[in-house]
Amino acid sequence: MATITISKSKVEKQKGVVILSLREYQKLLEQAVPTYYLEGKEAKAVDKLVKDGLKEYREGKTIAADSLRGALRLYGKRKNKKN
Repeated sequence: MATITISKSKVEKQKGVVILSLREYQKLLEQAVPTYYLEGKEAKAVDKLVKDGLKEYREGKTIAADSLRGALRLYGKRKNKKN
């Protein structure tokens, strides 16, 4: 097993250190994401939104952009051309 050296000043500056196995770290990451369960109208609305989005993706109607701002700009231009 390898020895790890951590400077005391760095630990104090960071206010502590946590050492976990990769498996434990991955479990913590999975649990950190909140899970929402929708029912009724909300669930149906989200299902329709996902269904429509997947359909547009298959049809090649989606937008590829580096950022949300860029995607919205392209979406606006595309929408204006159709009108």
